[in-house]
Amino acid sequence: MKLALLGVGQAGGKIVDRFLARDASAEGGGIIEDVLVINTAKTDLNGLRNVPDDRRLLIGETEVGGHGVGGDNELAAKIAEGELEEIQSALTPFAVHRIEAFLVVGALGGGTGSGVAPVLARHLQELYAEPVYGLGILPGSDEGGIYSLNAARSLQTLVDHVDNLLLFDNEAWRTTGESVDASFYDMNAELLKQLDPLFRAGEIEEGEQIAESVVDTSEIINTLSGGGVSTIGYAEDTSVETVESGSKGLLARFKSNDEPEIDSATATNRITSLIRQATRGRLTVPAEVASTERGLVVVAGPPSHLNRKGIEQGRRWLEAESGSMHIRGGDYPWSRDVVAVTVLLGGVTDVPRLDQLKAQAVEARRNLEDIRERHDESIDSLSTEELDSLL
Repeated sequence: MKLALLGVGQAGGKIVDRFLARDASAEGGGIIEDVLVINTAKTDLNGLRNVPDDRRLLIGETEVGGHGVGGDNELAAKIAEGELEEIQSALTPFAVHRIEAFLVVGALGGGTGSGVAPVLARHLQELYAEPVYGLGILPGSDEGGIYSLNAARSLQTLVDHVDNLLLFDNEAWRTTGESVDASFYDMNAELLKQLDPLFRAGEIEEGEQIAESVVDTSEIINTLSGGGVSTIGYAEDTSVETVESGSKGLLARFKSNDEPEIDSATATNRITSLIRQATRGRLTVPAEVASTERGLVVVAGPPSHLNRKGIEQGRRWLEAESGSMHIRGGDYPWSRDVVAVTVLLGGVTDVPRLDQLKAQAVEARRNLEDIRERHDESIDSLSTEELDSLL
């Protein structure tokens, strides 16, 4: 799937920046057609390494002077609304005829990410026919009440303005004992490892190995159709062995004399086991599999280790596990000595973390109201002379 990536805020910019680096070094050519990173903080934009200078957009200079919105997502949304013309000017060079989907990436707890992302997504949907997806990063419970409040507000609006919202939960993936920067760096790497095979599947260049059961762009779009939120599972086996025979193209499916014979039962069992691990293991946001509306299984690996029977058995297992009849599956051949499975669970409705975020947001709102009331009472209790001295 050919993507236009739009990073919003500090976290969104960093993820897009790393996605670009990964895409540039990936076999089979790139899937990122264009990119734009939007922020209210100039230092965050300056810290990017791979995003071209002309694809970085600073907004809100009049209001915040390039210093960010300080977690105020209402201010960020207001800034974005007021600078839609500037945002559209930055989008104009996009080669839309080559883009198959837009992906808006941002942390839903931060001020800029949670405030600008819904405005940007709505604008894209109004102008373009291509699907607009969101990739939202949920804050951990230790990041503060204002982050939970921002996320709860942003979720309600963003879901309405994207064709589907993929979620990644910092709470579920944060490593205990790591520094904040190191933890975020590792979580971003894990997220990209899971996203890459999903969006790259089906993007086979001329002369490359052909998948037995192709996962093309329409499969991804159909899985993400219907709106709502989605989660991703991933599992891999790094113990596979391959021989670099140099054979490519359609005939690569017929093993050369140099390629090891892979027992069909072994390949089938490996694939079905990985599909179960990916589904029942740590999802990008924990969710009940039985609440899945649609699903997609992508099995990536060396061609000799890909097995149609294993994919079909795993797909049927996921149908039974999820209760959904809309489960698709296919393979993506690559040269790495790894067999990896990505499971996309689309339209999940039972996501306990979202209920927890809403509860935290309610508590944060109450605390803010209490602070305001105490502040107002303190002001009211001051004498005229005391007020004059403060002013």
